[in-house]
Amino acid sequence: MRDSFETMKKVGEHVTIDFLGVKQDYSPDFYSKVIYKIAKKTRVEVLNIAEHKFKPQGFTCVALLAESHMSFHTFPEKGIISFDFFTCAKISPTAALDILKKEIKHERAVVRNFDRSNKGVYEDIYSTPGHKKYYVVDDVLENFISKVGQHIEILKLEEFGNALFIDSELQVAEKDEKKYSGQFVNSALSLSKDNSSAAIIGGGDGGVARECLSKGFDLIDWYELDPEVVKVCQKHLPKICGEVKANNNVKTYWGDAFESIKKVKDSKYDKIFIDLNDDQFCIDLAAKNMKGLKRILKPGGVITAQVGCLSKKPKQIKNWMGVLENSFGNVELSETFIPSFDCRWNFASSLFKSN
Repeated sequence: MRDSFETMKKVGEHVTIDFLGVKQDYSPDFYSKVIYKIAKKTRVEVLNIAEHKFKPQGFTCVALLAESHMSFHTFPEKGIISFDFFTCAKISPTAALDILKKEIKHERAVVRNFDRSNKGVYEDIYSTPGHKKYYVVDDVLENFISKVGQHIEILKLEEFGNALFIDSELQVAEKDEKKYSGQFVNSALSLSKDNSSAAIIGGGDGGVARECLSKGFDLIDWYELDPEVVKVCQKHLPKICGEVKANNNVKTYWGDAFESIKKVKDSKYDKIFIDLNDDQFCIDLAAKNMKGLKRILKPGGVITAQVGCLSKKPKQIKNWMGVLENSFGNVELSETFIPSFDCRWNFASSLFKSN
């Protein structure tokens, strides 16, 4: 594992420029002359230039610089000339753009520039081909496959602090975790204030358990499949779950939650929190085991599930609500905006009305 970085360590700057709609096939000498013009303006030293002309068409030219490199790649059949410039010099490589725009006749230029540093980017799983979103990563603290087969990562995010990702999806981040766990527990308490006992299905980061403790629950049974998730969160996200570990009011049961609850006595819990993935597999799993969940819930008790984002997955929310409505005859939806998720997140709750 790499050492942690407290501040950005910049190596240099990199710019890539793709000129589109190029009609002219320039000579090899043209590119050499342009490289020296750019070098003069950006104050870099050209050590060597290597060239290769392809048949029937295309040309590559790479300049070795004392400060890194510069290159051209041409695609005459597509009308494209691609340029990139990476340098650790004091003048930004974007200074090359003004020269290139004058020298190369084109219809459009696509420019990308970025710092080369210890920082990385991590694509949001909800990105689409036309709308890409990324988290800026300062460091990777953990990256492994757990014994139960989950890909667990703890990433230090520039904006949101240490964060847990499971199977490439953000689960919780230090900066705004309380918005998630707080709304989760408050959604249940809004339907009934009883707070003697609670069952948590999932929730490996420990945030829901912590919120239950803060609301005065005397007994909390926590059913979690993967002990390695809990362990890594206790290590790297101590503000979320630190106090849960040593609290005698919390008892943890490892393994398949729905197998474990078969041994629980009837009407044990005031509240049940289902903190599983918000995908269709978990919806079907909950539906299959809803009779068992209802059995261990007290009359007058509340069951609450985190169900995802209504704007991103409306069908999923509808399916979750349908499962609860069919079992309890009622369901209410609440939501809160979670900045690290970049959306409003929803929780569905049902009250077990006694006859």
